[in-house]
Amino acid sequence: MAHMSKNSQAPIDPEAFDAPGPAKWKIIGPGLVVAATGVGAADMVATLVAGSQYGYALLWAVIVGVILKIILVEGAGRYTLATGRTIFEGWRSLGRWTTWYFGPYILIWGFVYGATAMSSAALPVVALFPSLDLTICSVLMGLAGFAMVWFGRYAFFEKVTAVLVGIMFVTVVGLAVIAVPNVPDMLKGLIPLIPEGGVIYTLALAGGVGGTITLAAYGYWLREKGWYTPKWMRVMRIDNSMAYVMTGIFVIAMLIVGAEVVRAAGVSISGGDEGLLDLSDVLNDRYGEVVGTGFLIGFWAASFSSIIGVWNGVSLMFADFWGHMRNKPGGHPDTLTGGKYFKFYLLWLTFPPMLLFLLGKPIGLILAYGVLGSLFMPFLALTLLGLLNGKRVPKEWANRLHTNIALGITALLFIVLGVHQLYTSLAPIWGG
Repeated sequence: MAHMSKNSQAPIDPEAFDAPGPAKWKIIGPGLVVAATGVGAADMVATLVAGSQYGYALLWAVIVGVILKIILVEGAGRYTLATGRTIFEGWRSLGRWTTWYFGPYILIWGFVYGATAMSSAALPVVALFPSLDLTICSVLMGLAGFAMVWFGRYAFFEKVTAVLVGIMFVTVVGLAVIAVPNVPDMLKGLIPLIPEGGVIYTLALAGGVGGTITLAAYGYWLREKGWYTPKWMRVMRIDNSMAYVMTGIFVIAMLIVGAEVVRAAGVSISGGDEGLLDLSDVLNDRYGEVVGTGFLIGFWAASFSSIIGVWNGVSLMFADFWGHMRNKPGGHPDTLTGGKYFKFYLLWLTFPPMLLFLLGKPIGLILAYGVLGSLFMPFLALTLLGLLNGKRVPKEWANRLHTNIALGITALLFIVLGVHQLYTSLAPIWGG
C-alpha cells in the first residue's frame, strides 16, 4: 500500500469511510478491541464502589478519563501510522533505558496478570454454576482464550471481541436503564468537584479505568487490521474515539448502578472482582434472578474479552520486543501473529500462571508486579511526549500545542497515581 503524498488533504480510505450503509462500520475495529480489553472486572468494581460511596459526584472524572484515553491511544496510533514503526521501535529510539524497563515489566506483568485474568473470568461462571471448582474453571478460561488466540487470526478475534462488547453493553447499560438514573443529580455531577476523602477515587476513575498495557498495543492491532500508512489517520481517529465513547457510556452505566442500586440497598461492595458477585446478589434481591444472571453474563464477557485481548495484543508486543533483541528485521515472521516469539509469550501468559493457583501469590512477585505496573502508564504518557515531538515523527503528524498540554496533564495524573500505587505496593515492606 503506497504512502500518500504530503499534500494530500484526505488522509482516509474512501472505500472504507464513504461507502454507504453497513460498509461504513468496517472502520470500527482495533479501537473497540483496545477499549474492551482495557475495561475489566477491576474497573467495573472501582466504578461501582465510587458510585455507591459518592453517587454521581465523580461523573465528571469518568468523562475526563475517557478523553485522556482517547488522547493516549490516538498518540500511539498516530506514531505507528505516521512513521511505519511499532511503539517499541519508538521507545528504543529514546534510549536503552526503555528496553531495560519494558523487558522485565512485560514478563512479570504477564505472569501475574495471567492468573488474575483467568480467575476473574471464572468467578461469574462459578457463581452461575456453584458445583464447579474455581481453580478448574480458571484453568478452563485460560485454555479457551489460549486456543482462540493460538488458532485464530485477527479478523476472528475482532469479531469475537465485538460480540463480547455487545453482551457487556446490553447487560450493563440495560441495568442502568432499569435502575432509573437521577438525571438532575447526574447533571450536578458534571461540575468538577472532589468529594471529601475522594481524591484517590477521583484520580483512579479519571486515570485507571480502561488503562493498561493494551493501550500501547493499539498500533499492533492497526497493523493486523491492515491500517499502516498515514492515509488511515482519520479512520484511526474515528475508530479510537467511537470505541472510547462506548467505554464512557459503559463506565457511566456502572456508576449509575452503584449510585442507584448499591447505595439504595445500603450494602458495601468488597474490593477485588468478588465485588461484582456482591452486586449480583443485590440484583437478585431487588429485580429477580433474570437480571442478576444477566449481569453475571456481562461480568463474564468483560473479563473474557480482557483475556483474549491481552493474549493477542501483548503477545504481539512481546514478539516485537524479542525480535528486536534478536536483531530480526521489522515484519519478520517470527515477530508476527503465529510466529515463534508470539507463541512463546502466549504460552507464558497461560501455563506458568496456573502455578499461582496452587502456590498462592508469592508476596515478592506481587510487589514486583505492583511496582512495575504503577510505572507503566506514566512511562507510556511521557514516552509519547518524546515520540510525537521533534524529528522522530513527520512534522505534519507531530503534536500541536493543545495535544502536548493534554498529554502533559495525562502524564502528571499518571505520575501521581503511579506514586500512590507504588507506595501501596511497598507499604507491606515497611509496615505502612
